[in-house]
Amino acid sequence: MKPTATRRSVLVAGAAALAAGCSKHGDEGGGGDTPPASSTTATATSSAPANSSEQPPAANELAKTSDIPVGGGKVFADKKVVVTQPARGDFRAFSATCTHQGCTVDDVSGGTINCPCHGSKYRIADASVAGGPAPRPLPPRKITVTGKSISLG
Repeated sequence: MKPTATRRSVLVAGAAALAAGCSKHGDEGGGGDTPPASSTTATATSSAPANSSEQPPAANELAKTSDIPVGGGKVFADKKVVVTQPARGDFRAFSATCTHQGCTVDDVSGGTINCPCHGSKYRIADASVAGGPAPRPLPPRKITVTGKSISLG
């Protein structure tokens, strides 16, 4: 009598083969979402390479500190965040979503974060309402400043 494969054994073998061969495009380790063992995560305590005066770019870097003007700021619409520098070295971040009707703010000038939709204005120091129909301040967002790098989170 010739041994026959059961349906269960065929399915189990097929699933094992499929799992062994699955990987993301360009992922040499075949481990799906698991980063390679040699990867590291940048932290606020990371330091520049010994032979360089530049900080390595952080994983969630938004900008360099020099990109944010003193007394102004910059909107990062793709990240829905606005970063301001009310005083030299004092960096703040807020949601870029206007509290009036959800438009994305698009400008930081004259000491305010400005919404193009209905004219709401928020103070760069604390995102409190400076004018317009906005009912409440922009919520704060967490940023980390490491050396010359500003990162979200």
